Amino acid sequence: MMKTKYFFLVALLFLACQSPKEEARKPLENNKETTPLQPISEEDIAHAVLYEANIRQYSEEGTFNAFAEDLPVLKKMGVKILWLMPINPISTTKSKGPLGSYYAVSDYTKVNPEFGTLEDFKALVKKAHDLGIYVILDWVPGHTGWDHHWIKEKSEYYLKNRKGEIIDPIDFRTGKSFGWTDVADLNYDNLEMREELRQSMVYWVKETDIDGYRIDQAYAVPQEFYDKTFAAIREVKPVFLLAETDIYHPGGKELVSKFDATYDWPGHHLSKDVAKGKATVENYHRHIERALRLYGAENILVHFIANHDENSWNGTVKESYGDADHAFMVMNFTLPGMPLIYSGQEYDLNKRLHFFEKDSFPKVAGKTMQLLQQLGALKNNHKALASGDKGGSFKRLQTTKNNQILAFERGKEGDTLLVIANLTKDYAQFTMPYDGKFKRYQDFKSKRLSSSYQYDMKPWEFWILIK
Repeated sequence: MMKTKYFFLVALLFLACQSPKEEARKPLENNKETTPLQPISEEDIAHAVLYEANIRQYSEEGTFNAFAEDLPVLKKMGVKILWLMPINPISTTKSKGPLGSYYAVSDYTKVNPEFGTLEDFKALVKKAHDLGIYVILDWVPGHTGWDHHWIKEKSEYYLKNRKGEIIDPIDFRTGKSFGWTDVADLNYDNLEMREELRQSMVYWVKETDIDGYRIDQAYAVPQEFYDKTFAAIREVKPVFLLAETDIYHPGGKELVSKFDATYDWPGHHLSKDVAKGKATVENYHRHIERALRLYGAENILVHFIANHDENSWNGTVKESYGDADHAFMVMNFTLPGMPLIYSGQEYDLNKRLHFFEKDSFPKVAGKTMQLLQQLGALKNNHKALASGDKGGSFKRLQTTKNNQILAFERGKEGDTLLVIANLTKDYAQFTMPYDGKFKRYQDFKSKRLSSSYQYDMKPWEFWILIK
């Protein structure tokens, strides 16, 4: 039995490490005989890698069709859920930059012609489904662009100031404008507006067969809207629902519980501090334990080192993490939760992508692509790394250098993985009271652990060991 499992994993990683460009050139074979993708399940979600696609900036063309050509590349990274940034038309009134923000939606039931047609989008969804990848749309329920027909036809759908003027969104923390002057704030006291928005969300699931939503600024919408809306969507099919919020935003755990997954923003910021030497491994571990306790197994935390906001406004992966980038990618894939990859991260994106104008990046695969393929294979196929209710156990392993080394064991039903990482810029020598025989994930060479050994690790070095 162990030999069978061993050879299966070797074959899996061999396939995962083939050239992504070569794979992308291969046509999909026997599409007519492809078994229809079953609606997304808890099992799919538990082993999913999430990929955020910035369609405008992903390619020189910036279209659905150009992006669809690389879907086989995503599959090789273990991507099971594809999150597309908003695909709706963008308002030009009060627009920021030459092309405006994706989040200034001018029509909830149409496609941005910049990206292609509705038929192009449907073809992208079908190709993703044929490859076993689910598709979710970024949805903006808090505000619209100033060109939306509701502005002139149904101004009561919007919040207004004392002068009766429609306003842009207000920061709940300060009572002042966020500065998002290119959008108008929706009025959730208006039940007709809620129903139109709800039916727009149902439309995309029925019409294009998408598999769920990522909800922008989820904490800014009344929770009762989600109850009725999610029930209506689930009458069509099971879906995956991701919220841009966390347990510390308004709504807290009650809001978080309505979604399948939410962001680990505190963990992201803390990981950057650890990478820069501003926080310790102990700080990081305490956050992990606290998150597991507060969220519970029923909600999945999404871990990331990049997304559209972070890249455009706060810096590239190298700016934020330096030489620690791969170590924290490993953390994102092996800690309890769901890993997120942002467009270009797999190609070592080394620029801040423009947000309001056209941009792109070169696609030259290197060590990061290889690492993500290997990590994706682990996430997809190991019970120990499952997320949510189906998740494997998490146990920290003590070392003599807890201020430098984060070592932990994940396990479920006889499947055991160990992760040992030096999360500092300094060399580390340590011992660890753990005995066992393992295989290294990247080459399956034997690795023996013993309480009597002294280990040496380079700065930011990591080991992933499979029992």
